[in-house]
Amino acid sequence: MIALHIDEVVRSLFDRLHNVDMPRLVLPFLTLALLLGPAAGQQEPRFRSQINLVPVPTMVRNAHGNPVYGLKEEDFIIEDESIEQSVHLDEAAAAEPISLLIAVQCGRRAKREFGRMGGVATMLDPVLTGQNNEAALLLFDSGVNLVRDFTTQADGIEADLKNLQSGDHGAAILDAVAYGARLLGKRPEGQQRVLLLISETRDHGSHFARIDDAMRLVGTTNTLVFALPFSPYVSHQLDTARASNRDEWGINVDIIEKLAAARQAMRKNIPKTLASMTGGEYELFVSRKGFETDMTRFANHLHSRYLLSFEPKDPHPGLHKIQVHLKHPTQDQILLFRSSYWVGDITQ
Repeated sequence: MIALHIDEVVRSLFDRLHNVDMPRLVLPFLTLALLLGPAAGQQEPRFRSQINLVPVPTMVRNAHGNPVYGLKEEDFIIEDESIEQSVHLDEAAAAEPISLLIAVQCGRRAKREFGRMGGVATMLDPVLTGQNNEAALLLFDSGVNLVRDFTTQADGIEADLKNLQSGDHGAAILDAVAYGARLLGKRPEGQQRVLLLISETRDHGSHFARIDDAMRLVGTTNTLVFALPFSPYVSHQLDTARASNRDEWGINVDIIEKLAAARQAMRKNIPKTLASMTGGEYELFVSRKGFETDMTRFANHLHSRYLLSFEPKDPHPGLHKIQVHLKHPTQDQILLFRSSYWVGDITQ
């Protein structure tokens, strides 16, 4: 059995509060601080996730980008550190309710994108109104603000999304991702945990979470990240993740090398790396029409994944690299899958 201690990660984040200029940041981060650490004199509840299966949500797309349905358990191969595993497919889990955390950047240059994001509420309506689905809304600039906690009532979230206000000059993406994953980790068992991240590609001003913290929290809470980033730089406009998850780490690299590669990828493009690591999707938008198309695809693809899983044969501590293949692939098929998971602590 694999023991994943999320509370240890959270404590490390909270300890860094002592190194921050608190008078300037205390109000924007008040909610974050309360959730990342206990109040004085209180016992912190211990959040411990014990699992014996590693979920590997996987989507198979054809050349037109449409999901491929009808595949069976025996059609897939999963490798953990290049070792083939026994694959399990939970067909009933496709109908599981969704816990959706919507994290929207409102600081820095995000104001320029508000006009393109005007239809967020309408396009999310099928998700927000789905039976037993729940959603929360988080806005962030240099601070993180939980505008609306998880609710099954869509009206409030829709109203908030229709009235976005510009924030300050920060874009604390790592803080927002870590906070959002922490909230999703507290949702009941049986809920699919999904983080929809709408932001720039690079972090500006995170104070509490580092790259390792964000990666670890997303991994240990089994959060699926969908990213709809915008870029202020023309050179990034064609930066999409439509290709398959290629093995960039190789077969015989050690844990430190893999962690360094993941860190470097996160520095270049946080949303893309998180989407790739978790099996989600990444689509950079540069127009209102593009954003609407991507949002519609996001809503349609939420229940389009094969919920594969496996019990690791060698669950040694550290970052594990996952590969998923089809036994009988065709040239036009593309796989999006969770490409890593964490066991225990990693030496910094």
